[in-house]
Amino acid sequence: MPGTENTTDRQMNSVFIEATLSGLIVLLMPGLLYGSSNRPDNRPNILFIMSDDHTTQAIGAYGSRLAELNPTPNIDALAKGGMLFDRVFCNNSICTPSRASIITGQYSQTNGVLDLTGNIASERQYLPKEMGQAGYHTAMIGKWHLKQEPAAFDYYCVLPGQGKYFDPAFRVPGDSPWPRNTISRKGQHSSDAITDLSLKWLKDAWDHDRPFFLMHHFKAPHDMFQNAPRYDSYLNDVSIPEPANLHDQPAAGFGSVASRGYGSGLAKGHEKWQLGRRLAVDQSLTDPEYTRAVYQRYLKRYLRCVKGVDDNVRRLVDFLRDAGQLDNTVIIYTADQGFFLGEHDLMDKRWIYEEAMRMPFIVHYPAGVKAGSRNDWLINNTDFAPTILGLAGVVTPAQMQGRSFASALHGRARPPDWRTATYYRYWMHMAHNLRVPAHFGIRTDRYKLIFYYGCTPSGKQKTPAAWELYDLKNDPSEMQNEYTSPDHAQVVAELKKQLWKTRATLNETDSKYPEIQVIIDAQEGI
Repeated sequence: MPGTENTTDRQMNSVFIEATLSGLIVLLMPGLLYGSSNRPDNRPNILFIMSDDHTTQAIGAYGSRLAELNPTPNIDALAKGGMLFDRVFCNNSICTPSRASIITGQYSQTNGVLDLTGNIASERQYLPKEMGQAGYHTAMIGKWHLKQEPAAFDYYCVLPGQGKYFDPAFRVPGDSPWPRNTISRKGQHSSDAITDLSLKWLKDAWDHDRPFFLMHHFKAPHDMFQNAPRYDSYLNDVSIPEPANLHDQPAAGFGSVASRGYGSGLAKGHEKWQLGRRLAVDQSLTDPEYTRAVYQRYLKRYLRCVKGVDDNVRRLVDFLRDAGQLDNTVIIYTADQGFFLGEHDLMDKRWIYEEAMRMPFIVHYPAGVKAGSRNDWLINNTDFAPTILGLAGVVTPAQMQGRSFASALHGRARPPDWRTATYYRYWMHMAHNLRVPAHFGIRTDRYKLIFYYGCTPSGKQKTPAAWELYDLKNDPSEMQNEYTSPDHAQVVAELKKQLWKTRATLNETDSKYPEIQVIIDAQEGI
């Protein structure tokens, strides 16, 4: 069994030591780790590229069933020339909370962003604030989704809310108060427009006496996947491989009374979201033909958006190469969460199951990261900000709950006190006709323990409460709930202790939500 979750004090001590060492390396050996540069500050540029809902299954380097389609040759090239991270997870698989954790380095209850209505004011935009104070020239371009003005950046050009796929408008600094100053990119797809804007900033606005920190956020492949017209014929004559568990779920295996029958998917029985109708699939078809038709249309639209993202990643890399900056730039590619592509007959994200919880994370940095390397540390998105700060030689501030894994990029061994479990919580109970019950849990190296408490914070819309346990070593597709198995009783007991301790350590308890607390207090009888 894994050990207990590390305490915050031990983590912060280790963070301080690691970041201090990184800072000394920056000051004493910039040529060794960060390459040479003509500017006074030789620290690396950092380009943080994030897509919306780009799941690991749709990145060739991760070797899924879709890899044979070669969906992401340019992102794969970053992985081949750098480090691919196998076990990176979000702590809430929905856009706004995940982005809030990345910007603040904090879990949801600490930063206050529990759902899509949350926001992060400029004084709490800790990552860009710290990078700016460290001397980096900072910019945020693309999907922001955190409501408040991204004023902690030196420059921003961000989509209003979710933004549009075509003819996108962007909010920019100007004479009028936020959010009145806007520009538009008529006739463009958002992926092309966002890349044009980032390239323009790099060419015309970046202060070359300072390293840059650019957060470049694609809208794609979010939602109903509207691709640029040039990709309309892409994959037309290809049959997309199906997941093994698209059609058949074991009746007494996957899920529990709290999760079976909920969610939205591809089969005809998912009446609330009606994906097949939205995709104009022939309603006279019956399952499994109907499910197969929905799947093919769904995946092709998704992968056409992914293709647009991948081609625009190449444009960014080509610019850095032509400008002589590629070797001195840390390129991070990630997404705000994972996404279901028919696994378990599910779509969208939100669930704690692997496909939604797992995030792609690739780092390309010729001057400091060994090409073709892989990492298996247990990492989550609260760690992104401390890691970026560590690469800049900045000590992680005390308000951040995540921990830097910059030492992994330098080829060092995993610290003995690294976390042994990562925490997850989805708050948006039964929202948007997607019908996902509220739940929380932990994922360790081998196991995943989930508790569905099944109500809103105010106690409304109650659905059944239940536990689930998955042995990820023997059941990586999470097809068999082992919670009631006598063989796993000791595992369950140990994981429950670890779950409660983790929640207390991270300020993720429910003392402010008495209706939920009642359900949790009664959990031993479930």
